[in-house]
Amino acid sequence: MSYIRAIWRDEEGIGTVELILILVVLIGLVLIFKKQLTTLVNDIFKTITSESKKV
Repeated sequence: MSYIRAIWRDEEGIGTVELILILVVLIGLVLIFKKQLTTLVNDIFKTITSESKKV
């Protein structure tokens, strides 16, 4: 029983759980806004290409 309490009180794994939750949220946001992100990135690359031709 003391082993279970020790695991419960151990805070070392909280960083891992937080990291996983942050990654899940970021992946969810990317999936939700995939179309908008794709459009934004394509527009940025078009602008870079057109501006580099002027140089």
